[in-house]
Amino acid sequence: ALAAGLAAIWGAATLTQMTAAADAAVRHKGQAPRPLITVVQPNIGQQDKWEGDKADANFARLARLTVPKNDTPRLILWPEAAIPDYLETGYPLVYYDRSPAAARGRLTGLMNPDDLMLLGALKLEFGPDGDVTGARNAAMTVHADGTLGPRYDKAHLVPFGEYLPMRPLLSAIGLSRLAPGDIDFRPGPGPRTLDLGRFGRAGLQICYEIIFSGQVADRADRPQFLFNPSNDAWFGSWGPPQHLAQARLRAIEEGLPVIRATPTGISAVIDADGRIRASIAMHRAGRIDTPVPLAHAPTPFARHGNALPVGFALLLLVSAIAFRRRGR
Repeated sequence: ALAAGLAAIWGAATLTQMTAAADAAVRHKGQAPRPLITVVQPNIGQQDKWEGDKADANFARLARLTVPKNDTPRLILWPEAAIPDYLETGYPLVYYDRSPAAARGRLTGLMNPDDLMLLGALKLEFGPDGDVTGARNAAMTVHADGTLGPRYDKAHLVPFGEYLPMRPLLSAIGLSRLAPGDIDFRPGPGPRTLDLGRFGRAGLQICYEIIFSGQVADRADRPQFLFNPSNDAWFGSWGPPQHLAQARLRAIEEGLPVIRATPTGISAVIDADGRIRASIAMHRAGRIDTPVPLAHAPTPFARHGNALPVGFALLLLVSAIAFRRRGR
């Protein structure tokens, strides 16, 4: 009886969600065309990414895949840490290989007047003495006129990769980060929705942040889609398919499209039902030009998060204890 009751509850919730999705599709029918996105995968491996003498060739590869095919406004989506340049002004000059204006100018040269670019980039933070005290793994927006828009800072950082836990203790015994660099990254505040104007509201999750169920969207400011810039080149052949599978689960849970841009694959456009609408295979260069898939109405999981499965688990536990005592 308990199992039947739980199944009925879950079935009712699922039917409600399906009905809401159908209603949303009807409401969207006949509306203005959905925003166009261009997802770029340059096929730049980890061994080449930070080689200084390859920086211009790497950018040229990104540029070739980004040039507009027509004058339709589009949201250009590049992978995590797509470029080595710093885009913000105000840093001591010694940190710039290229001025922020020149770095942004290279980006805007690839854009139509109404385009917007969203890409992974690094942000430095300085102390009063002018020394670097930390960094942010960020996703930045660049307008076609070269101005910067809203930014998202990665919140779930990789221990030993982006920061060294218990640094005073572990560094004293000779341990360091596995990734190059002595500067620790600092975490951002968590899920945030960026207002991208004509291109809608985007939730950001950088790299493996997309695996954290229930923590990928701002529930107080629900986005229309999730963007997951990532660098899966670290993880060999087994990591990218698993990462893609996790992104599909988040799409289903939240009822939101998920768009992935990676340097070596698997970049993909996933609809709100978890279906892959378009993708670029591993170790291939390419681009995806497509409208943003529609979002569904908030799912029960999007509204209540992990409270539902935890509640079901507690109910089962209490019922099991009650049945056991009754059997005695």
